[in-house]
Amino acid sequence: MKEANGLTYQDYGQSETPVLCLHGIGGDSNSFRPQLESLSKKFRIISINLPGYGGSQRLSDTTFKNLSAKICDFMSTLGVNQAHLCGQSIGGMISLEIAFLFPKFVKSLALIATTSAFGGKDETFKERFISARLKPLDEGLAIQDLAKKFIPEIVGSRATKFVTDQAIESMSKVSSETYRDIIRCLVTFNRRDQIKDLDVPCCLISGDEDTNAPARTMKKMADTIPNSEYHNIVGAGHLTNLEESKRTNEILFNFYRGLT
Repeated sequence: MKEANGLTYQDYGQSETPVLCLHGIGGDSNSFRPQLESLSKKFRIISINLPGYGGSQRLSDTTFKNLSAKICDFMSTLGVNQAHLCGQSIGGMISLEIAFLFPKFVKSLALIATTSAFGGKDETFKERFISARLKPLDEGLAIQDLAKKFIPEIVGSRATKFVTDQAIESMSKVSSETYRDIIRCLVTFNRRDQIKDLDVPCCLISGDEDTNAPARTMKKMADTIPNSEYHNIVGAGHLTNLEESKRTNEILFNFYRGLT
């Protein structure tokens, strides 16, 4: 594991423009392990631990703007002027935010199990969501026990025990403070009306059993984004790139190969 600008990361392979992977709420840099191992044969793949995760410094104020700025500063520290951003779940939301706030850093977007806005349009829904996600911790449940309950609920029917156990292990390492920070940040995201203005190549990948970022929602996003391609993976749930890593890697490889 390496460290730069307060963020820890894994760095494999070589290419002029790297692929920068951003994980989801319960993940870490290992959430892109299949991509690190496979795509690095042709491309440079950097998988970071978001602030507060995996030894990365926690932000004093976790907002999409601050997360985006931190990641761009990280890229600058590494001498990376531009990257292919590849994000899963909230990692995809952060990727979108960077594309709008700091577009010069973005060569392309790969959005996996991601939506263009948090699902609820009213404050009451957001408050209920936060309460439902954080109540178990408020009642004393350990994050490890929350992971054992939560992860099996979001994977698809084809997810192997190995993948499920790996995801549980990653989430179990998240501190309760970081988990609270990122949940409260999640509900503020809304780029629904701006995605029609994206001017970089985009690859959207959904799992047809994902209920957090439903395939129909991602297909609608793809139809709205001008320069995009859309792929729906049968049998995959929310952890699409882990559950169906071979198919995900094929899609990403072809997408990046077409941009070089």
